[in-house]
Amino acid sequence: MTARPANAHQARLLRLLRDGGPNSRAQLGDRVDLSRSKLAVEVDRLLETGLVVADGLAASRGGRRSHNIRLAPALRFLGVDIGATSIDVAVTNAELEVLGHLNHPMDVREGPVAVFEQVLSMAAKLRSSGLAEGFDGAGIGVPGPVRFPEGVPVAPPIMPGWDGFPVREALSQELGCPVMVDNDVNLMAMGEQHAGVARSVGDFLCVKIGTGIGCGIVVGGTVHRGATGSAGDIGHIQVEPEGRLCACGNRGCLEAHFSGAALARDAETAARAGQSAELADRLAATGRLTAADVAAAAALGDPTSLGLIREGGNRVGQVIAGLVSFFNPALVVIGGGVTGLGHTLLAGVRAQVYRRSLPLATGNLPIVLGELGPAAGVTGAARLISDHLFSPV
Repeated sequence: MTARPANAHQARLLRLLRDGGPNSRAQLGDRVDLSRSKLAVEVDRLLETGLVVADGLAASRGGRRSHNIRLAPALRFLGVDIGATSIDVAVTNAELEVLGHLNHPMDVREGPVAVFEQVLSMAAKLRSSGLAEGFDGAGIGVPGPVRFPEGVPVAPPIMPGWDGFPVREALSQELGCPVMVDNDVNLMAMGEQHAGVARSVGDFLCVKIGTGIGCGIVVGGTVHRGATGSAGDIGHIQVEPEGRLCACGNRGCLEAHFSGAALARDAETAARAGQSAELADRLAATGRLTAADVAAAAALGDPTSLGLIREGGNRVGQVIAGLVSFFNPALVVIGGGVTGLGHTLLAGVRAQVYRRSLPLATGNLPIVLGELGPAAGVTGAARLISDHLFSPV
């Protein structure tokens, strides 16, 4: 994709078509503050660029029938969600519908070179399947702080070897298209905003609980990244003075006391101490435990597993309660790998938030699980790059 919108009006039209699908000129005119003649000029210019195409006659609204306009059907975006223990790669069309989605287990600690070799291999597989001849842009999510303008990770606690690596520049050269990079939880928030549980919400928090814990903050429909890109790093808020040592070097961080990794460690300790026969059996069978094992044991009624999940939900809820009092969101979304813990986790979070935050902030505050699961990150990544490309140069 070489063309870009020439002005803010064209950018607005492209985003409306992305988010709402094909529309008639008349329907677009209802959504933008343009005269009919000015709208016609901007639509015609977009048609000339090839970014949009005519899509048949629209339904009659009386008088002369209008033509439908849609984004070019050949446009393809690549969404990449790099997690601590796995990689998701997807290709979408211009409306951000996922056309193909691959997942591969991978430890982010293997370093950027190994991880990106795998990403490129997965992208090539999607191309060879006939879903895309090439990519018009790519969005990348990584599980750590990102200096957003440059697309560079900065001292990510669970990503040794990634500090300062030029992710955007390196992948742009390899893929041959524009690339944007952001923290993975920001992309999860954007995915849920585009096609998930937060579709109609302008101000919300999206908390991702996986190997680590982070929070996407959406204000007025836009992700808030802060002055340097580190907004929402709630996993390193202290929940216990002089508590456990965290990967960041501090003690007592939320992430050190409850995350996928912390939950697995606590479950193994409980199993070895004879506190749970169910967990002990699973540990004996595989030699290690994961958060998924705890979820499965809890589903069978194992009291130790239920207690670990409930305690973790309480800790997360304490932190979210502070955020709710400060930010006053309209919605809190909980996502990430640990959401397999389901409603036991959610109950602990809700109990703390509703008890600790003021009634004015929580009286009509839904706290819900995300809808999109693994598709949230890749959808958000595609949304990120499309926001960039559907902006004036």
